[in-house]
Amino acid sequence: MGIIPDAILYIDGTLRGATGGRTYDNIGPWTGAVIGKASDATAEDVEAAIVAARRAFDETDWAMNHGRRLALLTRLRDLMRDNQKTLVEIARHEAGAAIGAAFGAHVQGALAGFDALLAVFPDVKWEEDRGRRQDYGMWTDRTVVYEPVGVVAAITPWNVPLYVNVGKVVAALLAGCTVILKPAPDTPVMASFMGELALQAGFPAGVFNVVSSQDPAMAGEMLVADPRVDLISFTGSTATGRRIMEKGAATLKRVFLELGGKSAMIILDDAPDFAMSVMRSILVYHAGQGCAVTSRLLVPRSRYEEAVRALEMAYAGYATKWGSSEDPTHMMGPVASKRQFDRVMSYIELGKQEGARLLAGGRARPDLGSGYFIEPTCFVDVTNDMRIAREEIFGPVLVVIPYEDDDDAIRIANDSEYGLCGGIVSADKDRAMRMARRIRSGTVSVNGGMCIAGDLPFGGYKSSGIGREWGREGIEEFLETKAIGIGVAA
Repeated sequence: MGIIPDAILYIDGTLRGATGGRTYDNIGPWTGAVIGKASDATAEDVEAAIVAARRAFDETDWAMNHGRRLALLTRLRDLMRDNQKTLVEIARHEAGAAIGAAFGAHVQGALAGFDALLAVFPDVKWEEDRGRRQDYGMWTDRTVVYEPVGVVAAITPWNVPLYVNVGKVVAALLAGCTVILKPAPDTPVMASFMGELALQAGFPAGVFNVVSSQDPAMAGEMLVADPRVDLISFTGSTATGRRIMEKGAATLKRVFLELGGKSAMIILDDAPDFAMSVMRSILVYHAGQGCAVTSRLLVPRSRYEEAVRALEMAYAGYATKWGSSEDPTHMMGPVASKRQFDRVMSYIELGKQEGARLLAGGRARPDLGSGYFIEPTCFVDVTNDMRIAREEIFGPVLVVIPYEDDDDAIRIANDSEYGLCGGIVSADKDRAMRMARRIRSGTVSVNGGMCIAGDLPFGGYKSSGIGREWGREGIEEFLETKAIGIGVAA
């Protein structure tokens, strides 16, 4: 057995290996070494999961038994709370989360989100009386009902796997759908462990299934193309999201896409404690591997040099406060894989070539271990047409762009193909709110306010996605709307 449990499949109520006993190595980001084995699902295994989920939706009362769903999911939440220590260890070793981040966003954030989904479940409308109306000489009583869409394929990423798995799986199951969870090849254990806990909770066979695969495309493409799967819920890159839309078009499949971001944090000239507001903007949490991180820092040109000095101090002060797998105060460890390491380092080289000034970091750190360590990195003197300002790097790389006035700040913030998140810091709440309303993104933080929470809808504009996750809206994403008219005597 490795450092963490091996990942096994969960199909039709049974925990099992892949057909033919196929497995692949699970590589740990801290060391670059094998930390366990993962079942490598075959096309036959994916087919079995589709059959099981379809049968469970079509032939059982899962879709209609709201009370049973709530009770079982509450039990699953309780089991996850009972197993927090294991969940933290999986997040640490599999996703490369430093202890502080593993306890925080990875596990506590996922559990808080789970709590929120259970809390908003009673607010979901299942039926609505639209009253009596006369049309074409006939009186009709009208009812609108909201029904689960059917079989859902949840395709999830490697950065904060438990959090994203919960957001998709729990919302879909609460809505009455059945689910096939296909985790990223890099983080199979977190999904597998959810399957184990679902079995302990007493889930009916086929309602929830987990298939892991080393091939990043095979299982996902099968799920997207199969007409027995009614909806794809995907979090990941914008390029893959576009491919899912294209491949799903053949069956007119519904899609929910939570994709990339290049979000802007705007520090206004009147920000209280301007230097500290700038310093708090350094991009270090979980090595910047978050779709909603604010990776573009916009500061007023009139205070630009002051901002640069503040960032120099912030990065210098952080130099020894990351990279330990044991220090509970650390929020940053390695990036998640060799592939991601190479990607981030290539963007750092690109930033130098584009003429941005490297203010801090920029180096690999093999002295911290044999894993995938990259220093917290900051580029200044960046213009918004540079690729490092336009493309999602998904690493600990902050770019700093000066702006002239409020209108210019909004122009730069919105001059992006993405629109997932944003932030504004100002002493004038009304001024900040006016700007927040002009930012074309699905979430905006004003003065540090939490705009991402389990009871709030989360999603993006433009190339950042389609649909909303979390909150009541996240459950409703998995519902169909049906209008029923009943003829009545005059």
